[in-house]
Amino acid sequence: MSQADAASRHVPVLAERCLELLAPALQAPGAVLIDATLGMGGHTEAALRRFPALHVVGIDRDPQAIALASARLAPFADRFTAVHTTYDHIDGVAAEHGDAAGRVQGVLMDLGVSSLQLDETERGFAYAHDAPLDMRMDQSAGVSAAQLLAEASEAELRRILKVYGEEKFAGRIAAAIVRRRETAPLTRTGELVDIVRENIPAAARRTGGNPAKRTFQALRIAVNGELEVLERALPRAVEALAVGGRIVVESYHSLEDRAVKTVLARGARSSAPPDLPVEPETHKPYLRLLTRGAEEADAEEQARNPRAKSVRLRAAERLRPTPEHLLTRPTDRPTSRRSPA
Repeated sequence: MSQADAASRHVPVLAERCLELLAPALQAPGAVLIDATLGMGGHTEAALRRFPALHVVGIDRDPQAIALASARLAPFADRFTAVHTTYDHIDGVAAEHGDAAGRVQGVLMDLGVSSLQLDETERGFAYAHDAPLDMRMDQSAGVSAAQLLAEASEAELRRILKVYGEEKFAGRIAAAIVRRRETAPLTRTGELVDIVRENIPAAARRTGGNPAKRTFQALRIAVNGELEVLERALPRAVEALAVGGRIVVESYHSLEDRAVKTVLARGARSSAPPDLPVEPETHKPYLRLLTRGAEEADAEEQARNPRAKSVRLRAAERLRPTPEHLLTRPTDRPTSRRSPA
């Protein structure tokens, strides 16, 4: 895929709104933004164009995404650094690329599967095309969806489908998968789609789009440990912000949004017992919410960019530093590289 292909195939969701929310923190000379989910670089390119003095550090676990985004962002090579890792290492990235205290002015997270992964049929993320059952965001590591379906117990499969996919018929589908693998392994997305379709009542198949959507979401989340990574990353991302820094997070399903809401709301309320006559400084809120609840894309953007239909955006500003005894320590620093010129 060429640089032009990457730009045309990836339309970043709510890009202008993200930049509007981040702008007060990114306008100062020397500001650093961590794009924790680089993908094909759409949000990062928009930020680099809008803020001429900004440096962006882009994190992605997918080597193909790193390569494509780096090519796309070659005109900004002196202001862009790519880091190949999962974004729960964001504290280590900030320690390496932030200010003297290891803090940055902005964090952006555009969660979920990227346009690249959905569009590359052979990656196995899409239920609309027959392909190998892979679903790994980093194909050099981890267990594929096919391996997971072959090895997980029926109870574990049922839990994955119910919790991560919010699938009402998780028990039926899990049992059918186990019956099928006793005769032949599941290796293709088309085979999984057929199993799901055959084990969901006809009435349920007539509404809500492709009946395999929830199963594919659940397996993708499980294969990549997405919720576990997110739950580790969110508090580390908040801690990586300098005072006055801002975090913007775009979620695409309720489990992601719930995790984001919990972490931001925790920081925006006092931790002091309600009966204290004076609120100690160390118990005051350390975040200020910048959105009223979760914002959604308007009808115009949803029509222009189908991926925007399910987005939920939340944002917050860092108000004060964390007391020394509560500071988290950076994780191991992953390897980074400048975008190739």
